[in-house]
Amino acid sequence: MSLIYTTLQSGAAGIWEMIVLMAAIIFIFLLLIKNVRVVPQANVYVIERLGTYKTTWQSGIHMKLPFFDRIARRISLKERVADFPPQPVITKDNVTMQIDTVIFFQIVDPVLYSYGIENPIVAIENLTATTLRNIIGDLELDETLTSRDVINTRMRVTLDEATDPWGIKVNRVELKNILPPQDIQTAMERQMKAEREKRESILIAEGQKEAAIRVAEGDKEAAILRADARKETAIRESDGEAQAILNLQAATAKGLQMIKDVQADDSLIALKSLETFIKVADGRATKIIIPSEIQSLAGLAVSVKEMLADVDTGDNKEAK
Repeated sequence: MSLIYTTLQSGAAGIWEMIVLMAAIIFIFLLLIKNVRVVPQANVYVIERLGTYKTTWQSGIHMKLPFFDRIARRISLKERVADFPPQPVITKDNVTMQIDTVIFFQIVDPVLYSYGIENPIVAIENLTATTLRNIIGDLELDETLTSRDVINTRMRVTLDEATDPWGIKVNRVELKNILPPQDIQTAMERQMKAEREKRESILIAEGQKEAAIRVAEGDKEAAILRADARKETAIRESDGEAQAILNLQAATAKGLQMIKDVQADDSLIALKSLETFIKVADGRATKIIIPSEIQSLAGLAVSVKEMLADVDTGDNKEAK
């Protein structure tokens, strides 16, 4: 019996040892799983060991020492935007206006960001307000409204230098809204309205001027075209008259050549001239210029007529 009892006691002890071992293995496994961390892309973890900075985990898988290491801070390295409410500022010519700003910044040193300052965003907001007041205080109202880019650049440079010990880089600063007092806004609106009306009047006048110039150019081109047309007509008429004269001269020359070819004598020429004279005399002309040849021929005709008359008179006498 004692042997059986001893054996049972030994078996029970072995089971308990197995249970304890399994529990220890499970505990160690869970402990290891709990201390394994995966850092996402564009993020870093700041690790402390016993309250002191130990290391910075980059993206990937990491494992910390249980009970000794802890994740002090999870930091995103992406660019951030801080939109601050309007701040009252006074210009050089004592005009109070409201200006709200937008800051684009990025954490470049996680350790400085974690241990450099307690509340970085509040510090940046206060620093932005102070810097804005200093810059606007050196500018008049008109310069403030027209120098937005200059103000943005000066603020970015100043803030970037001030936040460098905090592990922060200021990439860009933008003045979102510049709100002057209501009376100044009303005056500016009236001025802008007057400027718009002035530009509109100038555009209308320029349009009318352009239209008048185009009409004048059109009239000028039309006059030039009409003059060219008259010139072309005159040239063509002159060419036609010249061609007609040439044709007439050619016909005259051809007639003379024909007369020459038939070997006409003086009597025939005189007869033809006389026929031509008769035809001319039958016209409506009040003055007729008679060639000398035709005059001689006419005198000859008168002499012949007188001779024939004398012959007739003698015959009549003899008959009596």
